[in-house]
Amino acid sequence: MAVDKSQGFITLVRLGYAARGVVYILLGYLALSTQGEAREGASSVFDYLQEVPLGSVILWLVALGLLAYAGFKLVSAIGDIQHRGSKPKGVLKRIGDGASGVAHLFLAYAAYQFATGAKHAAEGGQSQQMAGSVMDWSVGGFVLGVVGLGFLVGAFMQAKSAVTADFMKHIDGRAPTGVEAVGRAGSAARAVVFALIGWSLVQSAWLSQSGKVKGLGEAILALRDNGVIYTLVAVGLLLFGVFSLIMARYRVIPDIHHGDLKPRL
Repeated sequence: MAVDKSQGFITLVRLGYAARGVVYILLGYLALSTQGEAREGASSVFDYLQEVPLGSVILWLVALGLLAYAGFKLVSAIGDIQHRGSKPKGVLKRIGDGASGVAHLFLAYAAYQFATGAKHAAEGGQSQQMAGSVMDWSVGGFVLGVVGLGFLVGAFMQAKSAVTADFMKHIDGRAPTGVEAVGRAGSAARAVVFALIGWSLVQSAWLSQSGKVKGLGEAILALRDNGVIYTLVAVGLLLFGVFSLIMARYRVIPDIHHGDLKPRL
């Protein structure tokens, strides 16, 4: 029996893709227009949204959407609702799903903090502080390293998507022309950023270099001395946001069953 693949569930997942789109569009915009503000990544986006009309309402919707998206990705990793399978290729994709789920949980919490007024401005060094807190756990190094590996796997899968456009099999055929090109460009930019984040986490966890940890914004700004590459990545992230908005409308959403909440290897 399906766990209510109702219009409500579908709407939540689609809201998740839309929220992801808003974050990446604004992040790409801030990276192109004001490099310093982009340093705080999603926090700079949420800080920006606080200042626009109906910003609080938008932040609540973004927080809810990101939470729904995180849940969708985590269930995909655990229950294999996207039928990745248990072969090495499928397991890698599910690890990437899990890392994406964890990352978007943090984003959802950050958006919630801004929506409730707990944060009114971006604070520096958040990624390092978070990594330091995790490293204080008895198994913190292992956890941080696994998350880092998840991001590296995610980077590989994003790069693969940029080359093969395999994401198209999840998109309704009624999607607008040009979605494939936009998705390829966005996936390529995201692969670069995920690789930087993942490697920084692995360095912090297993190579005793906690100061190397990068968040989303810090990973982008790490490229700013590379001129054209920085601009291409920033534009690519903006395009990934546009691609996410298209996905919000045309993504084919799989059924979810009670058993999908149990680990399936």
